[in-house]
Amino acid sequence: MSTTVAAMIVKALADQGVRTIWGVVGDALNPVTEAIRQEERLEWIGVRHEEVAAFAAGAQAQLSGTLGVCMGTVGPGSIHLLNGLYDAKKSQAPVLAICGQVPLAEMGTDFFQEVDNDALFRDVALFCRTITSPEQAVTLLEQGVQAALNGPGVSVLTLPGDVGGLDLPKGATPPSVVAAHPPTVPDAATLDRAAAVIDAAETVTLLVGIGAREARAEVLALAERVQAPMVLTLKAKEGLEQDNPYQVGQNGLIGNPAAATAFDGGDVLLMIGTDFPYRDWFPEGKTVIQIDARAEHIGRRTHVDHGLVGHAAPTVQALLDRLRPKESSAHLDKSRSTYDTWRKRQDSLTDPDFDDSLIGRIREKFDNTEQRIRPEALAQAIDRHAADDAVFTTDTGMSTVWLSRFVTMTGRRALLGSFNLGSMANAMPQALGAQALDRGRQVVAFCGDGGLSMLLGDLITAVTYQLPVKLVVFDNGRLGMVKLEQEQGGLPEFGTVLQNPDFAAVARAIGLHGIRVEDPDGLDGAVHDAFAHPGPVLIDVLTNPEEISLPGKVKLGQAWGFAIAKVRETVLSQGDG
Repeated sequence: MSTTVAAMIVKALADQGVRTIWGVVGDALNPVTEAIRQEERLEWIGVRHEEVAAFAAGAQAQLSGTLGVCMGTVGPGSIHLLNGLYDAKKSQAPVLAICGQVPLAEMGTDFFQEVDNDALFRDVALFCRTITSPEQAVTLLEQGVQAALNGPGVSVLTLPGDVGGLDLPKGATPPSVVAAHPPTVPDAATLDRAAAVIDAAETVTLLVGIGAREARAEVLALAERVQAPMVLTLKAKEGLEQDNPYQVGQNGLIGNPAAATAFDGGDVLLMIGTDFPYRDWFPEGKTVIQIDARAEHIGRRTHVDHGLVGHAAPTVQALLDRLRPKESSAHLDKSRSTYDTWRKRQDSLTDPDFDDSLIGRIREKFDNTEQRIRPEALAQAIDRHAADDAVFTTDTGMSTVWLSRFVTMTGRRALLGSFNLGSMANAMPQALGAQALDRGRQVVAFCGDGGLSMLLGDLITAVTYQLPVKLVVFDNGRLGMVKLEQEQGGLPEFGTVLQNPDFAAVARAIGLHGIRVEDPDGLDGAVHDAFAHPGPVLIDVLTNPEEISLPGKVKLGQAWGFAIAKVRETVLSQGDG
């Protein structure tokens, strides 16, 4: 019995371990969706916007380590995938996008909806090809899947509308994919030089990223051996935060004073599995050693004196075999003491009446905002009631700040966000993707009100496919991070106010369980009830738009700019009256 191009693609993806395909149906891809309908191992999830499909597929790829798959039909349907695919690219998530195209005879004629997909996706994709004959299909699918898995990254395979239903040549062999390469270790001489530098240094600080997630035991042993405080990137919270007596939180805009103390006090900065992008937040005047499996990452964020190209676990173990223990723990103790002090103060912020900061006093003088729920209290309540193995997703912006500071990533919790692309509207789609992998595992989305509004229609997807996600909306009526950036620059707030609906009422109209929280006294019970509900839930929490987050080092100009901005806002407000 003959096999069509579309049937071959679908069977090969199922054989590869794919279990979900996301997208919007369309005529050019009808042969593919028909093949999916007949493949019992695959679930088709039809979304309301293709951007959601790409985000969901990327989330599944990041959680499972296997291929995520999304689809968009001719022209606009494929274009809508782009933002989610860029997120997958920058997250190094293996994703295959199957895109429709006009019939072969119409390609190149500026036909209705025609877009040159090979040109459109060239920047986002490691591999981008159009299947123009059945004879090419197996080879191009193999190459696309191989590129996505081994990059890892995005591959785009375009299928004209009259090709998917064609039969493969007789005797065509099924696609095969080569396993990934084994872990690598630097050569002995390079390891010896790095170890000598660490041994000679009085103090060492570690900056550890997601690339070290599978090297927890080795990294903890290294921190103990050299008595080093460990600054974690946000993505490294997963798997490295819990039960770690060396970690001192994050650096950068979401960072804390302890991370700054650790950076300032280390003679050597040892980076492990991180591509932390913010140059301004690296310490100056340090000897820098970087371990990364990708040679192109060495030295691209800060000057590196010793680059070690290799996977984290075997490379750190090889270093451990060469290092002498350090006797003094003064550097570690100082950093941890600073972290403990900061941590206690953060816990105090969940008290609705607490505000002792300089900028807080400025706010008190100029701000007349009504009393609303502190976002810190909401994040802490989520942490308290969430399952020990919950998957968390978070929108870019202030919701990520609150998650980073108040949610502890136990060893079994997982974390997803648009941490490299920095897109809005990612939390809900990524939550859908995570939930489709395992409907029995709790998935909690930290949704900004601005982000959720962008793709609000796909709340329907959660109901249609019975995905019991818990969507928590930090409803401050603002584009909060932009507001903060404006105020730190001494500018009055402009263009950031959002006229939001009652999101809980919207959710109930769609078919979710909707809860709205306006009173701080009802917050804890509402979060508990939301998480106990068996189906999809949206909890709309009215949070204070005047809450801010300060980085580990606050420059005088930032505080002064904030004060100026608040004066200007007050004057403008009075002038409006």
